[in-house]
Amino acid sequence: MIIHRSSKACGKPDPGTGLALVTENGRQVLEARYLKKDEHGRPVESPEGMLRRVSREVAKAELRYGGTKTSRRAEEEFFESMARLEFLPNSPTLMNAGRDQGQLSACFVLPIEDTLDSIFETVKNTALIHQSGGGTGFSFSRIRPKGNRVRSTQGVSSGPVSFMRVFDAATEAVKQGGARRGANMGVLRADHPDILDFIGAKSGRTDLKNFNTSVAVSDFFLEAVRRGIDYVTINPWTREPAGSFNAAEVFRVICRNAWECGDPGLLFIDRINRDNPTPDLGQFETTNPCGEQPLLPYESCNLGSINLSRMVTYGEGRAALNLPLLERTVRMAVLFLDDVIDVNRYPLPQIAAATLGSRKIGLGVMGWADSLIKLGIPYDSQQALDLAEEIMGFIRQAARQASFELALERGPYPNFPFSRDAGNKRPFLQRNATLTTIAPTGTLSIIAGCSSGIEPLFAISYTRRDVLDGRDQQEIHPGLTGELAARGLRKAGLLDEILQRGSVREAGGLPEDLVQKYRTALEIKPEWHVRMQAAFQKFCDNGVSKTVNLPSGATPDDVAAVYRLAGELGCKGITVYRDRCRQAQVLNVGCIACA
Repeated sequence: MIIHRSSKACGKPDPGTGLALVTENGRQVLEARYLKKDEHGRPVESPEGMLRRVSREVAKAELRYGGTKTSRRAEEEFFESMARLEFLPNSPTLMNAGRDQGQLSACFVLPIEDTLDSIFETVKNTALIHQSGGGTGFSFSRIRPKGNRVRSTQGVSSGPVSFMRVFDAATEAVKQGGARRGANMGVLRADHPDILDFIGAKSGRTDLKNFNTSVAVSDFFLEAVRRGIDYVTINPWTREPAGSFNAAEVFRVICRNAWECGDPGLLFIDRINRDNPTPDLGQFETTNPCGEQPLLPYESCNLGSINLSRMVTYGEGRAALNLPLLERTVRMAVLFLDDVIDVNRYPLPQIAAATLGSRKIGLGVMGWADSLIKLGIPYDSQQALDLAEEIMGFIRQAARQASFELALERGPYPNFPFSRDAGNKRPFLQRNATLTTIAPTGTLSIIAGCSSGIEPLFAISYTRRDVLDGRDQQEIHPGLTGELAARGLRKAGLLDEILQRGSVREAGGLPEDLVQKYRTALEIKPEWHVRMQAAFQKFCDNGVSKTVNLPSGATPDDVAAVYRLAGELGCKGITVYRDRCRQAQVLNVGCIACA
């Protein structure tokens, strides 16, 4: 109904068209973080030059498979898709491809065992990864609880939270190549004896500033919450029972702290491991910093996102999603991300071995809210949920076909014999152990001039605070002014009122269909946020990054309802953010000029 199956709209646009439309904010981000600079910090390459540098470097992988002609053809295909802002890889690839650093992955997971050697070796490795532009995830669940005897020194353990502070301090000391601040995910199982200390670790809003935190909850724990019964905690050092907590009370404390400061989120760890493609190699214990990419120890993953707003084409007087264009972009993106694995320079030999063994990639989307606006579909509607499933199902199928063809040509990922698929009577070969992930696309969406990830519009107009250098950027949705003019609604003072309030609804007097299309994150009920995440999760190999925005007047019970619904609908993780719950936040409603 809204999928356009004709190939007429798939002719090649001018490669410069997309970059010519990069907004001023997008160019500022490129100049500040991505473009090559001289010794005085002045950019020495253009945005087009950056994309040419990236395309050329990534396409070098094709030399080993098809020779010079294949490499040049891939380079042009990569460049044109990125120049049209149809696809962009994760930030480390844009920053580092073709440069001395050469580290192109965004997501890493490092192991932490219950020894000082392991802990501080991981601190060192974390610094190397952050310096190269990557983010790190850890499970602290193997560290013995505080107060446990340490036989070698006759002292007592300080517990996992104390060591999280060591990682946090190290992260604070390392700016990621001057372009990205370090980011971490800290995870603790709900059955760890120190779980209450972990849940409250960020409640003062001053501790662990470089960490997101999530509690890993099992199906058993969730059932215990529903029944209001006690559950047993396990000492990871002795493997023996250490005590018990009431599950409903622990859940209440989780929700209270998430209401207060946004942390912790939940990781539905059994749900995550049911989709583990290589369970014989180990179980997932944690994810990357934004929670969407589960990884085994030392694995890394490079991500990329398709700009769905660029997949909307116009014909016969209406907007539609162009399926042939989407399929072509998916196939190109799978090849691009697979090639990144081969040209990548890994910060540790263990990371190289684990990554090359499973060749995980994470292809996702951005511009979802913009696509719905172009199609005239409210974000909080069943039609939007149905379309989300249809699109993500199509992307996953197209990606699997592309990975299958690469496996026939170049061989499956080396760890394929340890995969679930290998045990089937007719195994479906894959070049990559995982293919799809939906990331938050914070800065990428600024470059592409689209809404971030699968989030609704935060506001029609808002101020974005750059956490690295403290600068403010004003964001105004580009489609609104044009639509107001086209409908003859440009009344005196109306636009200023919308910009000041950040909302079409609050301006009043506008047609209901326009109000519905431009509904913002805080105007959408939390249930719809969760249902949208679950819709995309149905057809996503890894996880989905999504923040459930809550108004400042929300209660801890509202957080509990969100967390429960996410578990019921099959999400792999869930996070909330209550407006103004932190003294400083990245996005704020309002117009700088109007304030």
